[in-house]
Amino acid sequence: MSEHHSVNIDSEAPAPASPEITFASLQLAEPLQRALAEKKYTHPSPIQAQAIPLLLEKHDLIGCAQTGTGKTAAFALPILHHLDAAPKPPVSRRVRSLILTPTRELAAQIGESFRAYGKHLRLTHTVVFGGVGQTPQVRALHRGVDILIATPGRLLDLVDQGHVKLDEVEIFVLDEADRMLDMGFIHDVKKIIAKLPARRQTLFFSATMPPVIQELANTILTRPKRIEVTPVSSTAEKIDQHLCHVDRNDKAGLLVHLIEQHKEGLILVFVRMKHGANRLVERLEQDRIRADAIHGNKSQGARQRALEDFRTGKIRVLVATDIAARGIDVKGISLVVNFDLPEEPEAYVHRIGRTARAGAEGKAISFCDRSERGMLRDVERLIRKQVPVLRDHPFAKAGFEGASDEPAPARGGGRGGNRGGGRSFGQGGGSGGGQGRNRGASAQGGRSRGFGGGRPAHQGESPARSHSSQGHSHAPRASSHADRPQTSSPRPQAGGEQKKSFFGFGFGRKPGAPTLRN
Repeated sequence: MSEHHSVNIDSEAPAPASPEITFASLQLAEPLQRALAEKKYTHPSPIQAQAIPLLLEKHDLIGCAQTGTGKTAAFALPILHHLDAAPKPPVSRRVRSLILTPTRELAAQIGESFRAYGKHLRLTHTVVFGGVGQTPQVRALHRGVDILIATPGRLLDLVDQGHVKLDEVEIFVLDEADRMLDMGFIHDVKKIIAKLPARRQTLFFSATMPPVIQELANTILTRPKRIEVTPVSSTAEKIDQHLCHVDRNDKAGLLVHLIEQHKEGLILVFVRMKHGANRLVERLEQDRIRADAIHGNKSQGARQRALEDFRTGKIRVLVATDIAARGIDVKGISLVVNFDLPEEPEAYVHRIGRTARAGAEGKAISFCDRSERGMLRDVERLIRKQVPVLRDHPFAKAGFEGASDEPAPARGGGRGGNRGGGRSFGQGGGSGGGQGRNRGASAQGGRSRGFGGGRPAHQGESPARSHSSQGHSHAPRASSHADRPQTSSPRPQAGGEQKKSFFGFGFGRKPGAPTLRN
């Protein structure tokens, strides 16, 4: 399969196999079987075993499956089979199959999967996304391609400029539909769907199925078949999940200590804000830990370089925002750290899904400060379980009890009353202090959010900088110590009592600190 846009992303690793069915029994075209055999893929994953026969029969499909289950191959193989069975000469500015996906990284990953599976076919594909020049993308579209993988914004730009028409699309795939909603792309998606022909095969994939996504599916699918290989929003069974209650200003120190103790494998760290990602990388570099950040403000070239350095082990630690949560498919991630808990509990599932890929085991640990208790309750309602608490880490404080010490009720009807009033966002040394902006009538009843434990303030730089030019009202500082430059988070003292934790190494527990609660 030829391609007009080369990418350097590893193709999707095989998910746990379905032993009763083999790829040889799925009646895929011989060139596809040959490509699978060369990659030593013999047994499909559960979603592949269920989806491929239905798609070969040209049914519309709703697939509900979390990341890491092998869903890319579940739709890529049938698409390649159908297009190869009915070859057509390329037509300028026309495409036969459109795959719409929310992020650049995921688009590149899907493109690589099509290249790998279709290597023995005479089909063409291209990948288009923003953040890079559009000239090579336009040239490829003008030649005509069989398969187009695209993000919504760049695709609409190219459609509006007349570089591509979607009126001859035979197979349409909407991938990561719930992420499209989270990222605000749903209106762009609807505009794109309006340009598609009514007569088409439609494949709809989503890791979660909230009501608004189900409603969208109902409007674009015709008598669809539905498959669901894992419970909605369930977390991977092979991931060891744990929680550390920690003060905001101690988070960076705890992360440094954790990285130094976790000697093997790659570590992926999630933060909430883009500037928080950059500041955390600076702090890690102060401790001689090689790290890089990936977020929406970075150019595509910088994001690709960071991913490649992470994949090859040039850096062991990658700090990311949720924009990249579903676009990172890197082998060897042994630990995911939620430095900040996510605002949307569904994001927790996708974050920790970056480890335990392809049936491997993995670990995830989340940091929770006092301002994040409501977010923790939301996560535990969604996953319907309590996250076990580690109380033997060197930054544990006596009496710091959190949401996990209470039963997590089943989720339903909303996220409870913890998000009342408004939200106060903070940045700086104090909990909720420093730069802030209030949303809603009052910040009372909401949450105070910020990034702590970062680098020391530079000389002449106040930890709480004014941003009046942005038109934000300023939240009051939480305490007088926020006016002083912040120092690096304290490092644990040597010689402390060692205790085994779920990582399999000693946390260096302070004498007298509480023990691990299983």
